[in-house]
Amino acid sequence: MGSSYLSINEARHLLLEKAVPIREIETKNLLEANNCVLAESVFSSIDVPLVTNSAMDGYAVEASSSIGKTLELSNRIPAGASPSVLKEGTAARIFTGAPLPIGADSVVVQEEIFEAKGSVFMPSAISVGQNVRQAGEDIAAGEEVLSSGHRLRAQDLGLLASVGISSVMVKRSLKVAVFSTGNELVEPGSRSINLGELYSSNQVTLLSLLKNWGMDVIDFGIIPDDPSRISKVLSEASDVADCVITTGGVSVGEEDHVKTQIKNLGELIFWKLNIKPGKPMALGMIGATPILGLPGNPVSAFVVFLLVAKPFIYAMQGDNFKQLVYIPVNAKFDLKELSDRQQYLRVRISQCSFGLTAELYPNQGSGVFNSICKSDALAELPPNTSVTNGQLIKVLMFDSLIGP
Repeated sequence: MGSSYLSINEARHLLLEKAVPIREIETKNLLEANNCVLAESVFSSIDVPLVTNSAMDGYAVEASSSIGKTLELSNRIPAGASPSVLKEGTAARIFTGAPLPIGADSVVVQEEIFEAKGSVFMPSAISVGQNVRQAGEDIAAGEEVLSSGHRLRAQDLGLLASVGISSVMVKRSLKVAVFSTGNELVEPGSRSINLGELYSSNQVTLLSLLKNWGMDVIDFGIIPDDPSRISKVLSEASDVADCVITTGGVSVGEEDHVKTQIKNLGELIFWKLNIKPGKPMALGMIGATPILGLPGNPVSAFVVFLLVAKPFIYAMQGDNFKQLVYIPVNAKFDLKELSDRQQYLRVRISQCSFGLTAELYPNQGSGVFNSICKSDALAELPPNTSVTNGQLIKVLMFDSLIGP
C-alpha cells in the first residue's frame, strides 16, 4: 500500500490536530441541555443525601443495646419528617428515605421484625450502620459533580437536579453543513427514479446522526457533479458553518470534483485511508473551516463518519470524547481472503453457552446499506488478517458508535 494511504489512527491524529474547539458558551436550563457539552465544571453545594437516612422500611435502633431484646415503639418517622431524639431503649418505626433520629445508628428491616402490642422483637445480630445511607454518601458538598467537556446525558441532568441545579453553562451547538454530490442522486419523494439513478440516502443518515448528537445542522442538499456548482457550495458552506461534511466526489473518477475544488479553494491535508470500506476520504481546509470529504457509497460514508469524523466533530464541540470501546467476541465465520487494508466487517451479535458470537453479514459490499441495518457491530480486522471459526475477534457495537 502506498505511503499516501493513512491508517485510521494517523487520520484521527491529523484530524484532532486541526480540531479547534468553539469558544462561545450559553446558559441552558436542564430540560434544554440534553446532549450539550459543559463549558465549566459543576460542583455541588450540598451533601447528597442531605441527612443520614434509612435505606429500607424498618425500625431505627441503637445496635449495641438492642440485639435480641424486646423494645417499645416510641416514634413513627415517615420520609420528610424531622424526628425527635430516639428515646433510650426503644425503637422507631421508620420508612425509606426518612431521616435517622439522633440516638439510632442502624435500621432493622421490617421482614426481620415481629411486632405486637406496641413492641418489637429484635434479631440476634444487628450491625452498626446497616440499612443506613450516610449524609454525603453519594455526593459531598463541594465535590465536582461533572467536569468541563462532559456531554450531558439524561442521567447527568437528573444528577444535577438532585443537587439543586436548574441551569448550566454549555458550549453552543456546533454548526455542521452537509451536502451530497452526484448526478445520479434523486431526492426521496421528489419523483420516480430512472435507470442509473439512486435515491439519496447519505444526506438523511448523516443529518440524523448529527441532530442526534446535538449539532446545529445546515442542509445544502444534493449538488450535481459540476465543478463550478461544487466550488460555489463549498465556499458558501465554509462561510456559514464550523465544519463542512460532503459525501461523494473524493475518489479517482473524472466526475469526482470535490477533492479538486477543496484544493482550489484552500488546502487538501490528506486523501485516502488504509481501511475497507471507506478508502476515499479527504480532509481539507477552506480558510479556518475544516472540510471532511466522505465516500459516496452509503456503507463507506457511514463507517468513516462514525470512526473518523465523529471524534473530530466532538473535539470541535469541546467534548472530552472517550476512546472507542471494543468487545471481544467469538467469530462464527471463516474469512480466508486477506486484505492489505484494515477491514470493518458488519456482523450480527448473539449469545451462546460460551459467550458472545459474531456472525458475518453475507454481503459486505460498500453499497449494501442493508448490511448496516441488519447488523449489530463492526468487526475490526488489521491488514492481512484471516479469521477462523471460533477465533476471538474484537468488535465495535453500533449502539456505542451511534449514541452520544
